[in-house]
Amino acid sequence: MHVLHDAPLAPLTTFRLGGPATRLVTATTDAEVIAAVREADDSGTPLLIIGGGSNLVIGDKGFDGTALRIATRGVELRGTTLELAAGEVWTDAVARTVEAGLAGIECLAGIPGSAGATPIQNVGAYGQEVSSTITEVTAYDRRAGETVTLTGAECAFSYRHSRFKADPERYVVLRVRFVLEDAAGLSAPVRYAETARVLGVEPGDRVPLADARETVLRLRAGKGMVLDPEDHDTWSAGSFFTNPILDEEHFAAFQDRVREHLGADAVPPAYPAGEGLTKTSAAWLIDRAGFTKGYGTGPARISTKHTLALTNRGEATTEDLLALAREVVAGVRDVFGVTLVNEPVTVGVSL
Repeated sequence: MHVLHDAPLAPLTTFRLGGPATRLVTATTDAEVIAAVREADDSGTPLLIIGGGSNLVIGDKGFDGTALRIATRGVELRGTTLELAAGEVWTDAVARTVEAGLAGIECLAGIPGSAGATPIQNVGAYGQEVSSTITEVTAYDRRAGETVTLTGAECAFSYRHSRFKADPERYVVLRVRFVLEDAAGLSAPVRYAETARVLGVEPGDRVPLADARETVLRLRAGKGMVLDPEDHDTWSAGSFFTNPILDEEHFAAFQDRVREHLGADAVPPAYPAGEGLTKTSAAWLIDRAGFTKGYGTGPARISTKHTLALTNRGEATTEDLLALAREVVAGVRDVFGVTLVNEPVTVGVSL
C-alpha cells in the first residue's frame, strides 16, 4: 500500500482536472483495499474511490479526506467465464477476450477506465451493456463490514445505473465476473445501426470479433472517445450527459417543442425504453439547441468531434467545465423543455 499526503488528483482523471486529496492511498490487493476502507470508516474520514478516473469531475478545491486508488490486478479466464480484478484496465480486458475468441463485450472496446467501474455505471456503447454478461460482482459492503457477492440480478442494472450507483457509499467493487459466448470467433449479434452500417451488415448479423472491435475503436476515435494524452479533444469523460428517457406525457410535450423550434416536419430521435417510455438523443438535443461541435471560446469546450463530450483544452479548471455544462443544460431546457443529467460523478461540486 502506497500513501501520499496533499496528493494531486487531476493526473488520475481523464479530464486532468481537480484539486488535491488530503491523503491518497494506492491499494494493489483486495486486502489492502478493504483495510483502507475500514480505516477511513472507523475514523469517520470521507472516502473517495478512484479507478481509472474516466468518470470523475473533481472540484478545484480537491477532496478533504482519503482518496483510495484501486490498482488491483488479476485476470482469470476459464472457458467462457472471465473474472477481473477491479483495477484491471478495461480496454485491455476487452482485447484479451477478443483474442480468446469470446463474444459479449467486443463493442465496449476503447472505453477508458477500470473493470471495477463497469458494473457501477452499467457501462454500455454500440449496442452492448455489461449487464448482459455480468453474472457476479464481489464487493466490500461497508455497512455490513464484510465481503459479499451479488448476482447480476441483485445488481439491479438499468440504463447507466445499478445498485452500486444508487447507494454509492455502501459498496466498493473488488472483482467482476462475466460469462461470455463462444461463437466460433464471431461477435455477438450487431445491435447498433451505425456499427452495422460501417461493417456492411444488417443489424442482428454476426461478424469476426476482431472486425467488430476494430470498427468500434475507429468509430470512437472519430468522435474523440479514445483517450490520447496528446489530443485535448479526448481530455473528457466521454459522454458527459445521459440520453433522456421520457414518459408519454413528457415525450409528447417534447415533440411539440421540437416542431415549434425546428419546423412542423422535424422528428427527434426516439427509441423504445420500456413500457410507456421513450429514449431520445442527448447529442441531438445539444446540437439542435445551438451547441455544435467545438462550441466555446474558453479553456473548456465541446469536442470538435462529438457534441456529447465536454473537454479540457489544457488550461481549464473544473469551474470552467461546469460553467460550460450548466450553459448546455440551460440551453437545452429552454429550447426543448428537457433537462439533461450528467453521466460522470461529481466530487465536491454539482451542476
